[in-house]
Amino acid sequence: MQGAITTRDVLLHGPTIVRCSGPRTYLRCLRALFARRPTTFLAVVCSGRR
Repeated sequence: MQGAITTRDVLLHGPTIVRCSGPRTYLRCLRALFARRPTTFLAVVCSGRR
């Protein structure tokens, strides 16, 4: 278990992420993937709650 989100995770579980966490969180996940920076889903979720 790595803890970092992967491209595969985000693409396969996109509908679940949108349904449970909202489209903004999904877009932040995609942005983290395109930036190619290792991050966790928790860090992505918490970054939007400032």
